[in-house]
Amino acid sequence: MASPKRNLITGGAGFVGSHLVDRLMAAGEEVICLDNYFTGRKANVAQWIGHPNFELIRHDVTEPIRLEVDRIWHLACPASPVHYQHNPIKTAKTSFIGTYNMLGLARRVGARLLLASTSEVYGDPEVHPQPESYRGNVNTHGIRACYDEGKRVAETLCFDYQRMHGVEIRIVRIFNTYGPRMLPDDGRVVSNFIVQALRGQPLTLYGTGSQTRSFCYVDDLVEGLIRLMNGSHPGPINIGNPGEFTIRQLAEKVRERINPALELIEQPLPADDPLQRQPVIDLAREQLGWEPTISLDQGLEPTIAHFRAALA
Repeated sequence: MASPKRNLITGGAGFVGSHLVDRLMAAGEEVICLDNYFTGRKANVAQWIGHPNFELIRHDVTEPIRLEVDRIWHLACPASPVHYQHNPIKTAKTSFIGTYNMLGLARRVGARLLLASTSEVYGDPEVHPQPESYRGNVNTHGIRACYDEGKRVAETLCFDYQRMHGVEIRIVRIFNTYGPRMLPDDGRVVSNFIVQALRGQPLTLYGTGSQTRSFCYVDDLVEGLIRLMNGSHPGPINIGNPGEFTIRQLAEKVRERINPALELIEQPLPADDPLQRQPVIDLAREQLGWEPTISLDQGLEPTIAHFRAALA
């Protein structure tokens, strides 16, 4: 049996990171969780504090750190527009300098690094659905550019470190993910609708709600991350649920489960909000044997239960 790996998870106390911590700890691996608590919460990993295989370090990835690890899961970066637009310069620095620091660490200690990139690298796509070969339609100076461009340059750095220094990289492009431990003020559409509905407020659609998204439940995403890290393909590989829904359909599903009497109201569409988003996951199926197993209807139940408890 292979000896347990030492895993560093940046952003490990966040929404996705903490679910990954749970999976790796349950598998008997060693986990160092790094987080600056901008959107991460100590409560998300509280059950592991004091466990001999777990270490929690408060640290910002824009500052270098020296550790001995086998694997780096680089997830640190706010992923919701509300949070990443709060301090756009810091967001860009987190993607650029944070990734640079983690690649430097990977190079020094010979670790394999997985970068959590994003479907936002495709911008407002002119190709639908989006395969990994599509180079995107991104506004380099819009209000979302700090995140989109940050992740694009992070991918660039990874491939240059691979070419110049032989660093082993794995790049995942994550599409909309939802599930327990999302923050109530996250600002992403699933949490917005659930929180509004639980508070008895009308559900806000931007535009007519005809824009589409593909929603992947967090457990499916984590399974994809683990398969990518353990596999031999460097990526980029799309991980997301190819089931495509309009935002209006999502609002109706949430309303139906919480309070069918709530009204839907329309607001103007924010700048650079992509009109369509759907992954082509042929590469993930082929290279990782991965596809999502949890439908939106199944995943909404535990997500609503989480928010009900969080707001109580």
